[in-house]
Amino acid sequence: MAAEEPPHVVFFPLMAHGHMIPLFDVARLFTTRGVKATIITTPANAITFSKSDNISLEIIPFPSEEVGLPAGMENFEHVTGDANDLLEKFLNAIVLLESPLESVLERLRPRPICLVSDMFLPWTVDVAARFGIPRVMFHGSGYFGMMVTDALRIHRPHLTVESDDEEFVVPGVPGEVRLTKRKMSPQWKKAVDDGQKTGPAKLMEAAFEAEKKSCGAIMNSFEELEPLYAEHYRKVMGIRSWSVGPVSLCNRNIEEKAARGKKSAIDKHECLRWLDSKPPDSVIYICFGSITNMSTAQLHEIAHGLESSGQNFIWVVKRPGDSKTNGSEEEEWLPSMFEARTKEKGLIIKGWAPQLMILDHVATGGFVTHCGWNSTLEGISAGVRLVTWPVFAEQFLNEMLITDVLRTGVSVGVDRYWDMVVEEASVGREKVEKAVRRVMIGEEAEELRRRAVELKEKALKAVEEGGSSYKGLTNLLEEVGSFHAREEY
Repeated sequence: MAAEEPPHVVFFPLMAHGHMIPLFDVARLFTTRGVKATIITTPANAITFSKSDNISLEIIPFPSEEVGLPAGMENFEHVTGDANDLLEKFLNAIVLLESPLESVLERLRPRPICLVSDMFLPWTVDVAARFGIPRVMFHGSGYFGMMVTDALRIHRPHLTVESDDEEFVVPGVPGEVRLTKRKMSPQWKKAVDDGQKTGPAKLMEAAFEAEKKSCGAIMNSFEELEPLYAEHYRKVMGIRSWSVGPVSLCNRNIEEKAARGKKSAIDKHECLRWLDSKPPDSVIYICFGSITNMSTAQLHEIAHGLESSGQNFIWVVKRPGDSKTNGSEEEEWLPSMFEARTKEKGLIIKGWAPQLMILDHVATGGFVTHCGWNSTLEGISAGVRLVTWPVFAEQFLNEMLITDVLRTGVSVGVDRYWDMVVEEASVGREKVEKAVRRVMIGEEAEELRRRAVELKEKALKAVEEGGSSYKGLTNLLEEVGSFHAREEY
């Protein structure tokens, strides 16, 4: 008698590293429960997914030529910043992936019982319906960010203030959430104000509509982290959800942590040797994610602030946002002789870094972050204190969660939204130095550390057998299985 085939689930992430990497981790979690997992992606993005015996890859062509994009430009990080025409073309291209997705679903065996797709691929809800399978949405954000964004869209409280700097209260959410218009996306705010939804704002609106038609949402969060907001999401917003995070914790050994995402710009052994040479809790890690670009002037301010702080540091630096237009050479990215002066205290990584490995090392005590949700959760899971430096998207809301609710970090003092490229030196060296010292030394740092360690312990328990996220995945698989039993095609 032939063995029964395992249930087959298909995963379709947005072509952006901040979305592909955590959804790959989700797929790995599914395979630990006996599920066959297939990830759909495009040729240039396939390298992001490390080889796994339990996960299959299906490569579909990216329609670059059809929308006027250069060949190989298949990832969100290549089309951001001031190249708005490229971003529009990229958004048009991902819609054209509908037909290739249908072709894959048609021929896959065993037949998929569920499609897990990124929130920014809203048209996949209709594709799943045509195949008679549920679409489960994957959120790249946490409950707090999604809750406040939804309230802003519905209530439009920013229309009650005249100045971009005047605070307003977001109604209809637990607690007192206060924002200014300067911390909101100009494109999204304009779309809400005048109804002219184009580009990213149009995509966001479509995502909210598809959310209502989906089976529910997978959240890279855990119930103990944001319980009030998870409850609001389910009971007030009316959307079923399953918390299964922090999903990065499925990477348990050094090899898995070092290999996550792109190829690292530094050898893991070199990085570990440097960390091993530093005392426990003495290193601050600085990284602004895969999309954010800092101007040369801002990089110089960060460098001076770090040097003045006197702390050990690992700083992930990439080509500044102005280098393509003003001809900056690599040696101009940082102040003259900065690397030589700080070689004993600092390690500079120019490119992709093994972030999980660095954060989890005993020497690392702090993290200067752009407050992207993945980095936020990875910092929480490692039990480090955070210096918050939001730039775009829902990052200002994540900062509020960190500094006001969880109280495991301090703000560097950013007061305006940037469109992924920080064009000015908006945060001076004095602010950088002060924030770094606040999280690394003194009584305040000790109190932040205590709360951060408590959250780390809760995160670890959540993903263990019997924990809230372990149960969340169990409940999700039972729900998908029961749907399949009812609607088998």
